Amino acid sequence: MQQQYLEIIRATGEDPNREGLRDTPARAAKAMAYLTSGYNKTLDEVVNNAIFTSDNDEMVIVRDIELYSLCEHHLLPFIGKCHIAYLPDGKVIGLSKLARITDMYARRLQIQENLTKQIADAILAITGAKGVGVVIEAKHMCMMMRGVEKQNSTMTTSVMLGAMRENQASRSEFLQLINKA
Repeated sequence: MQQQYLEIIRATGEDPNREGLRDTPARAAKAMAYLTSGYNKTLDEVVNNAIFTSDNDEMVIVRDIELYSLCEHHLLPFIGKCHIAYLPDGKVIGLSKLARITDMYARRLQIQENLTKQIADAILAITGAKGVGVVIEAKHMCMMMRGVEKQNSTMTTSVMLGAMRENQASRSEFLQLINKA
């Protein structure tokens, strides 16, 4: 990857031997490897057996999980927050695992629509929950820095599975609770 970044720098018309750019190909390759490190992880590794028996059947919500990803169309960042809810069915997941699942999928080349669904599907699969809801709100640099250059636009996506999709009361409870300041 380092060699490709060297070629990109040359293609811009810059001198890759200039002092400020000499180490840039190595730094950029290391950064890209980190930003796409989600490809090197599996759901089982990330969850690491942190699934626990519980008789709780009330909604569990984690709000404002920070995320960043790279748009697969332009390789530019999108940055935002993820809200996750699930209705346990005999099992709960370790709190930090929801953030780790979010990071695993976000650290791949993505579109926000797919990222939202991947997170929801993973939580449903690993917990066996009665329902899962995921909402992501993000700002996309590909829309802010280029193209239409709209600085204040935010994209919101949601995926509701199981009882979160079928039961209006559960869906409303989730959406109301994530919108509290």
